Amino acid sequence: MNTRARGALYGLAIGDALGMPTQLLSRREITERWGGLLHGFEPAPPGHPIAAGMPAGAVTDDTEQAVLLGRLLVRGGGTVDPRELAAALVSWEHDMAERGSLDLLGPSTKRAVAAVLAGTLPEEAGASGDTNGAAMRIAPVGIAVAPDPPSSPDPPSAPDPPSAPDPPSAPDPPLSRDPSAPDPATRSDLSTLVDHVVAASLVTHNTGLALAGAAAVAAAVSAGVSGAGIAGATALAIDAARIAADRGRWVAGADVAARIEWATGLVAGRTQAQAAELIYTLVGTSLATQESVPAAFAVLAAVPGDPWHACLLAASLGGDCDTIAAMVGAIAGACHGVTAFPAEAIAVIDAQGLGLAPLADDLYALRSRPSR
Repeated sequence: MNTRARGALYGLAIGDALGMPTQLLSRREITERWGGLLHGFEPAPPGHPIAAGMPAGAVTDDTEQAVLLGRLLVRGGGTVDPRELAAALVSWEHDMAERGSLDLLGPSTKRAVAAVLAGTLPEEAGASGDTNGAAMRIAPVGIAVAPDPPSSPDPPSAPDPPSAPDPPSAPDPPLSRDPSAPDPATRSDLSTLVDHVVAASLVTHNTGLALAGAAAVAAAVSAGVSGAGIAGATALAIDAARIAADRGRWVAGADVAARIEWATGLVAGRTQAQAAELIYTLVGTSLATQESVPAAFAVLAAVPGDPWHACLLAASLGGDCDTIAAMVGAIAGACHGVTAFPAEAIAVIDAQGLGLAPLADDLYALRSRPSR
């Protein structure tokens, strides 16, 4: 088993469960009820708009849809048929409705699935999907697909080192780069990963905005599984977002890669409390991809060394904070491994019978395949 692959799925579920009771609430409401920072899993408060009655530690659509996508990837040997994904999402929503849940498909996914069922081509159904549904469930792709093809590894040093004392490229590039010009080698290395992100997302979110957010999360997870830390994973995420922004249909919206760079710099040197206020008030925590995805990376920049506390901070933000915390947990778990989370938190997730450990192992096994 790979502890980082398992860390990505468990981290996603832990972040999601921590944010379950706080999702859709304002930061003020969260602070008044729980203080400025959650301390663990909490039940949904009475009268919650979509989670009322859910017990502490329960996961939401973020985890369930990620598991759904992961199982389809394993069944398809690393690929997902868009129509099969659409049918699976419809089946999932029916099951959730029968269980009395109000936490159903998001606006972009619901609209696209209805279009597919009505006969619209998959590549056209998601033409207006610009929210964060693709990014919230994309972590399995990051586990299954390496940042570069297995046949062409990226060695730490070139066989013929340049004579200059300071080589132009560093192993962990800074976050401030020209947003209009990704490094050509990076673009080549990430093209396979971005292709898989698009294939797994286009049926519901086939816009450059949503694909950029999904690619950023998938690239960060993939980098983490390959051994990167938070800074390296974030740098790769920015490159992937720049590439994916050119895919799918154009819709108006701020550049995701540029906003990740800005948001991570915004919280530099801040306390967690200060970072939380800046993320909530300036970066934004809505379901808009250009808010929630940069918000997740800002949380990781504020708390790079502790996945559990990063998830707690994300879940305490307000807004779409279950999704933000799920993305934070997936990336932090991939970068630090499953053992970075408290054993008690792992047990809470395991008690829900999601089968995350074997699913993570199966997804990681796809990673070593020469072609998919």
